[in-house]
Order: sequence, then C-alpha cells, then structure tokens
Amino acid sequence: MLNEKVVALLNDQINKELYSAYLYLDMANYVGDLGLDGFAHWYELQAGEERDHALKIRKYLIENDEKVVLEAIAKPDKIFDGALSVLEAGYEHEQYVTSLIHDIYDVAIDTKDWRTAQFLDWFVKEQLEEEESARDLITKYKLFANDGAGLYELNKELGKR
Repeated sequence: MLNEKVVALLNDQINKELYSAYLYLDMANYVGDLGLDGFAHWYELQAGEERDHALKIRKYLIENDEKVVLEAIAKPDKIFDGALSVLEAGYEHEQYVTSLIHDIYDVAIDTKDWRTAQFLDWFVKEQLEEEESARDLITKYKLFANDGAGLYELNKELGKR
C-alpha cells in the first residue's frame, strides 16, 4: 500500500504530464505555422512521450491497487514570440517537471515509500535526458538560426527523429 500523500501527488503528476503533452502539441502547432515542420515533428514526438509518462504513472497506481483520479487538463497558456521562445519555454517546462518529480521523490523518501522512490528513479533519469535535449536544441538553434542553410539542415535533422 502506497502512502496517501504520494498517491495524491502521483495522480496530480498524471495531470501535469498530460498538460505537458498539450503544451508540446501547442508548440508543434506554433513552429509548424512558421514553416518549421521538422521542429513541429520533434514537439509532436515530445507530446507523445509526455502522454506515455502519464500512462506509466497510471499503470503504477493501478498495479499498486490505488485509485487513478483524472482531472481536467488546463489549456496551454504560453505566448510565443518566435521559434527561440518556443525552445526556451520547452526547456523551462522540463525544469519545472523535474522539480515536480523531485518533490514526489522527497515525499516518497520522507514517508519511507521505497517502492515509489525506486519507481521514480526512472523519471529522475528521464528528466536529465529531457533537459539535456531541450538545452541542446536551444544551442543548435542559436548556432544556425541566422544561417538559412543551417536552419534548414537543423529542421531536416529534427524531422528525422
């Protein structure tokens, strides 16, 4: 049996992961409208990963005989001002998600919920990769954004992901 507070946080995290999927779809729409179809593809795949994270947490709760509570998913409210602002918002969002995972991990440890702490190890590692990918994308964009051929190649590379 899992700690009640941990269960509540995990249910909330399902909602946050699904919001993340919505946010990344919104980002895909924005960069797609700019003609950056490779960037759009990258964010569409990110949206799928976030959905998968939500499902992974859902499955964990079910396997532990805990009730899954689905709440309304908030509408993305970010305002973008060009492709770089999308990339920076994505990185900031990943840092936020990392903080949420760390908060759940802290509560799991404090309540001696070792099973959930072990489950969350995967998410801690995943967030490191997510932040690194977002940071790397910003770096590459800054390198190539002012060079049409470079931006074209970066867009093409992201479309192959």
